[in-house]
Amino acid sequence: MLHTDTICAISTAQGGAIGVIRVSGPEAIDAASRIFTPMHGKPLHERPHYTLTFGKIHAADGEVIDEVLVSLFRAPHSYTGEDSVEISCHGSTYILQQVMSRLLENGCRLAQPGEYTQRAFLNGKMDLSQAEAVADLIASTSAATHRLAMNQMRGGFSKELSTLRDKLLHLTSLMELELDFSDHEELEFADRSELSQIADEIERVISRLAHSFNVGNAIKNGVPVAIIGETNVGKSTLLNALLGEERAIVSDIHGTTRDVIEDTVNLRGITFRFIDTAGIRQTTDVVESIGIERTFQKMNQADIVLWMIDSANSESTIQNSEFRNTVSDKRIILLFNKSDQVTPEQREALEQAFADIDAPKLFISAKSRTGLEELETLLVTTAALPEVSQSDVIVTNLRHYEALVRALDSIHRVQDGLQMNLSGDFVSQDLRECLSHLAEIVGGAFDVEDVLGNIFKHFCIGK
Repeated sequence: MLHTDTICAISTAQGGAIGVIRVSGPEAIDAASRIFTPMHGKPLHERPHYTLTFGKIHAADGEVIDEVLVSLFRAPHSYTGEDSVEISCHGSTYILQQVMSRLLENGCRLAQPGEYTQRAFLNGKMDLSQAEAVADLIASTSAATHRLAMNQMRGGFSKELSTLRDKLLHLTSLMELELDFSDHEELEFADRSELSQIADEIERVISRLAHSFNVGNAIKNGVPVAIIGETNVGKSTLLNALLGEERAIVSDIHGTTRDVIEDTVNLRGITFRFIDTAGIRQTTDVVESIGIERTFQKMNQADIVLWMIDSANSESTIQNSEFRNTVSDKRIILLFNKSDQVTPEQREALEQAFADIDAPKLFISAKSRTGLEELETLLVTTAALPEVSQSDVIVTNLRHYEALVRALDSIHRVQDGLQMNLSGDFVSQDLRECLSHLAEIVGGAFDVEDVLGNIFKHFCIGK
């Protein structure tokens, strides 16, 4: 797509020693040339691409604004696929604004948020999944999220989808051949068992990608960990200790935490999203009751549940069989808080009282931070996230996941249709839907011409 306007924007955070201004569009080089004078040699518009030129940016009256370095990129060999210039100047807010003003005076307009990456997508420099990965790379907060974003931006996910697309086109072509040339007795078509094998192979790949979202979402957004228990057992104190700041209000008054409080922290390279919940108890307070209801909702959404028990006052928890049944199907870490207030004999009695709970058990003191290092180890172990390399293809984007789920449904219908020996018309329709759902991910569209091209390319009908 050809853009007729030229955009500019400050691409670095203000306040640093160096600031960078990016200019992209058909007039990028000419606009920069009009405000930039090289210290030596040819003017900017006569220089080859991939060059770095030292010179001065001057005001309309000739006054020097700053001494800068200008990087030159000619289309299509740039991030956006257009003529582009990057001006590296001193990071002064005044200098940056003066340079921007000069560019605007010379035919540029201010870029919209994300417009550089949008132009890169529209100009075919990257597909939609790669464009989305740029935002993920900028927002990465751990080594794992960085690796996943880098792999996707470099086209790892796109290559996987391209391979899938080729297999689907092959299968679709075979079905179309069966429909359109069935009266040609001299032609041999793949039997249904071979078609089923191809469909099964495609289903396995799509299923693997879709199922990887659970891991990818945990890596990207943090492993959700719900901190639950009765009132005044130390849930908010534990949250504050894990975060290293006073995030939640701590009080001896029962029912202080009435709503869900969430925050994230990186523990040993893994991001955890801790959820402090309202204490569970019988209450007539309407607001507190709503908070307790949300506690159970968050507990259902969590991957890990930290069940906190007051070691010094555990009788009500021991007797609350309903609550014990609620958490029985979760990955639980049982925390006996206020362990500094109990004797070794009482510890043993507590362990026996909760022996029916199949979960790691740990005695801690959230207030004095005793046992928190062991808790961090348990959290990392329980999360059981795999080591991620830049070659791993793991889905982290909800839009991609939803498209894969729809594609998976379509290929399941294809498998069922082949098993039931349905007409090729019905099977082909489901194949086209599968192709369309996968095309959504990269921002393309399924074209019937692709099927026709594949038919004549591989099967040479009519020569």
